[in-house]
Amino acid sequence: MTLEQLRIFLAVAEHLHFTRAAEALYITQPAVSAAIQSLEAWYGVKLFHRIGRHIEITDAGLLLQTEAMDIIDRIRLMERGLRELNDLQRGELKLGTSLTIGNYWLPAKISRFQELYPNITIKCTLANTEEICDGTAAGLFDLGLIEADVKPSLQKDLAQEEIGSDRLLIVVGKSHPWYERPKITVDDLSKTAWVMRESGSGTQQVFEQALLSWGVNPSELEIMLVLSSGEMVKSALESSARAAAISELMVQKEFQLGTLRLVKVMDSDRRKSLEITRLFLKLQHNKRFQTRVAKVFGEILRQ
Repeated sequence: MTLEQLRIFLAVAEHLHFTRAAEALYITQPAVSAAIQSLEAWYGVKLFHRIGRHIEITDAGLLLQTEAMDIIDRIRLMERGLRELNDLQRGELKLGTSLTIGNYWLPAKISRFQELYPNITIKCTLANTEEICDGTAAGLFDLGLIEADVKPSLQKDLAQEEIGSDRLLIVVGKSHPWYERPKITVDDLSKTAWVMRESGSGTQQVFEQALLSWGVNPSELEIMLVLSSGEMVKSALESSARAAAISELMVQKEFQLGTLRLVKVMDSDRRKSLEITRLFLKLQHNKRFQTRVAKVFGEILRQ
C-alpha cells in the first residue's frame, strides 16, 4: 500500500465518484480506478459498491477511510516538522480560539509572534469554547485557547495550561434601573431580565458556575435573549433594560463613553463584593505531534 493509493482512496471516499476524485487530484480517471482495484485485489476486500453510475463505501472502506485519514494527518505533521527545522523561517500554525480571547486578548500575542517570525503563517478560527475543545481533540487545531472548563469526555485527550485570566462583570445600559445604582445584592439578580450567551459558550459556562456558587439557580433568571457573540450582547444592553455578564476586556470603551456601566454584586448582607474570575487555558492534544512553531507560540502566550 502506497501513500498515493491512500490519497486516491480518500478522494474517492470523499466525492463518492471516480471522475470527480480524478479531477480533484489532477490525474486521469483510469489511474483512480486502477489504484482502487489494486487495493481491493491485494487485500481481498471490496472498498466500494458499484451501483450503476453511483458508488457507495463499504464497511471495509469505512475502516480504511478512518485509518488513512489518521495516517495522512500524521504525515502532514511530520512534513511540517521537517520544514520547521530551518530555524522557523517558514511554517504554519493553526489556532482555535474562543471569541473573547480571539477578539480581545490574542491579537497582541499574535503581533508579537509575527514580529519575531514574520514568515510563519497563522490561521485562526474563532468559535465557542465547546467547538474549540472538539476541534483540538480532532486535530483541527495545533493549539486551542478557551476560557472555561474542558468537558469531562475530552479531559484525557487534552493537556491544559493556564496562560491568563480576566473577570466577568455584571453590566447594564442607561435604560436599566441599575444604571444609577453602584451596587446590588445577589438577591436582586432574579429581579431583572437577562441577555445570555449561547450554550457551549465559555462565558455562559463560567457565569452559571458563579451563580450556583452564590446560591442562585440559573434557571430562575428571566432570560429574554440568547446571543452568539459578546458584541451582540453589548448592542442588546445599550438598547434595552436588561443585564448581562460580559468580559471586562470587552467593555472598556463602553465604560469610558458611559453607554454601559458596571454593577457590583454584594452578598445578601452587603458585606462582601462578589466577583467572577475566569482562567484562559491553552489546550493541546496529548498524543499528537507538537510542532516547533506551536511550542514557540506557547512560550509567547505565557509572557
